[in-house]
Amino acid sequence: MAAPDPIMTAKRIPITKAEVLPPIIDLKPLNWFFDVNRAMSLWPITFGLACCAIEMMSVSMARFDIARFGAEVFRPSARQADLMMVTGTVSKKMAPALVRLYEQMPAPKYVMAVGNCAISGGPFKFDNQYGIIEGVDNLVPVDVYVPGCPPRPEAILEGVFAIQEKILGVRFWPKAEEIPSPKAEPKPEKA
Repeated sequence: MAAPDPIMTAKRIPITKAEVLPPIIDLKPLNWFFDVNRAMSLWPITFGLACCAIEMMSVSMARFDIARFGAEVFRPSARQADLMMVTGTVSKKMAPALVRLYEQMPAPKYVMAVGNCAISGGPFKFDNQYGIIEGVDNLVPVDVYVPGCPPRPEAILEGVFAIQEKILGVRFWPKAEEIPSPKAEPKPEKA
């Protein structure tokens, strides 16, 4: 008989959101300045696990260009990143590494679950399955969920916008329905 899995048998202490200490000098304009800088320079960690990672890579290419929105620098080290995009299927064998990387990230840190596998186990969720984590939120707290199998690069960009909106409380980029269509008839000018 195989030895019991130490990950599943150990009593787990749930990870909560990192506590961010209040600023030493509390000036509203200065805090707003730092929050805008923090939101417009997100540094995601490279953590692609499955097919959704291809979509994450395509977001950084010229057509979608995540660099325009301040999240270009994919960091190879968790100690330099503040956004973890979990893209793909999280197996129970990968779970300790994911938790360790999350704990190494400096506060404030944000997590985006990209794709159905990261959100709920995706097509690998069925009765008596034993190797897949059914949602990364069982391991670390998730800030934004980006559904899809795999999600389009535009959806991943919307997830980045949602993280920026969560940091600032304001959305800088227009929503798709707010952008006028080139086929729409021009509005009459007011006299």
